[in-house]
Amino acid sequence: MERHITLDPRSPFVLDTHELSRRPGSQREIDRTVAAPEGLGTVVTGIPAGDDIELHARLEAVMEGVLVTAEIRGRAVGECVRCLDETVDDVDATFQELYVYSERARAAEESGDDEEDVRELEGDLIDIEPALRDAVVTALPFQPLCQPDCPGLCSECGAHLADDPGHHHDVVDPRWSALKSMLGTPVPDETKES
Repeated sequence: MERHITLDPRSPFVLDTHELSRRPGSQREIDRTVAAPEGLGTVVTGIPAGDDIELHARLEAVMEGVLVTAEIRGRAVGECVRCLDETVDDVDATFQELYVYSERARAAEESGDDEEDVRELEGDLIDIEPALRDAVVTALPFQPLCQPDCPGLCSECGAHLADDPGHHHDVVDPRWSALKSMLGTPVPDETKES
């Protein structure tokens, strides 16, 4: 199966490895601020498209290809899973990925060692966006909260419980409601503790 993709060298996520000259042990460091791509996150939180992401990457030539070790920093914006207020979380993610030379990938494929997740260089170019996406999404909070002790919303009326800590509803046991309608008298609230 042939994987042929044309990479755009102008993309901030496409890195040029030409300076490494395929000499194992040679390395290069890259520091740049890039705009977050579309859809960098989950349904409840993510780094908004166009927001700054700080990227520090070390590219190191090895026998099989180029080993990329990267650190990513950004700011995720989402919704609190309890009260739906906005959340803002710092995101620090890392990844280490091997991008193999195309001839090594073909040799592995011919020998039957082909792995689906092998990332391949296209000439001297590598695209780190898929690895960056994987790293950022796994670093995002699974259930973002506006504050650790967020009380959420009232299940009866949707009131914001942080604004009214004493908020409650008098709940009548449904078994007493028929008696209340017949007698027209208040029914004892059995949900309150004595």
